[in-house]
Amino acid sequence: MSNLIERARQLRATIEELATKLTDDAALEAKELFSIWSTDTDYAVDDRVRYEDGLYRVLQNHKSQDDWTPTNAPALFAEILPGQDGTDIGEWVQPDSTNPYQIGDRVIHNGVVYECTVANNVWEPGVYGWQIVAD
Repeated sequence: MSNLIERARQLRATIEELATKLTDDAALEAKELFSIWSTDTDYAVDDRVRYEDGLYRVLQNHKSQDDWTPTNAPALFAEILPGQDGTDIGEWVQPDSTNPYQIGDRVIHNGVVYECTVANNVWEPGVYGWQIVAD
């Protein structure tokens, strides 16, 4: 039994390492592969962590504290939004200043597919920085 438990630990470590190589869109489809945010944990830039229903990218190296949750510490975390890595088309979500859409990101908004045409775009599709694309 101890061999089985040790093998499971080894496999989990391998799975977690491979998960770091997933695109953001693929990671959103498999959020369960990422650790749940916890306090008193060392986080490094670009780590991905689950919190509530979201998947977040770490923006600064830090040791977490009770009140530094991903939703309460926007300087430390940015929510990963669908369609932001250019590999898939996601439903548009209003971004914050820490997770804007970038040139080439594609989203669906009000049933229309848009492609982002400006860097660091926090505008709603149809307002500024988006073009309609035929997909």
